[in-house]
Amino acid sequence: MPVAAALRRALEYAGFDVMVAHDGPTALAVAGRFAPDVVVLDVMLPGIDGYGVCSALRAADGDALVLMLTARDATADKVRGLDAGADDYLVKPFAYEELLARVRALLRRQPVRPGEEKLAVGNLTMDLKAHEVRREDREVSLTALEFELLRYFMRHPRQVLTRQQLLDAVWDGGSPATSNVVDVYVGYLRSKLEAAGEPRLLHTVRGVGYTFRAR
Repeated sequence: MPVAAALRRALEYAGFDVMVAHDGPTALAVAGRFAPDVVVLDVMLPGIDGYGVCSALRAADGDALVLMLTARDATADKVRGLDAGADDYLVKPFAYEELLARVRALLRRQPVRPGEEKLAVGNLTMDLKAHEVRREDREVSLTALEFELLRYFMRHPRQVLTRQQLLDAVWDGGSPATSNVVDVYVGYLRSKLEAAGEPRLLHTVRGVGYTFRAR
């Protein structure tokens, strides 16, 4: 299986929305149109190589986090990639589990962006700057950890998220023995979000995990 196809399959299986570009000019066009959160960028792209694409993304003031992929392990190559604006660097061949961990780590570094100060799903709103959550006019009081878990759900509406994804995103990982903490905190969120008898937003997907959506 070609590397791009294998990467797409691994990332989609992990719950990410993925777009693939097979050359540098197309990569820049796709990034400009869709403003991705993370760009997984192979150095050896035709047309414009990965270093050139990364430099162009940074020159355009793009907010995308860039993970560079290369077959070369020389320090000079790593320095060149980082100088071009890459946020992280991964040498081929690599384990897909490591790539997914690097992507998740980059996403945890993602700041609140202009225009994303508020999130909304159905009648639930989250003010990221003020750290406030409301269900219509009712304020929902959350702990810091509950807020981070809800933010992750609201940033990925209608996606089915596994317990391990949630552990990695909110708790920085965790052994399978501690994965039931996700169930506990989902219970806390449900109790607070539905305290006035409102319809459920956090739904269980049996055998998989959870999804956040307004019916």
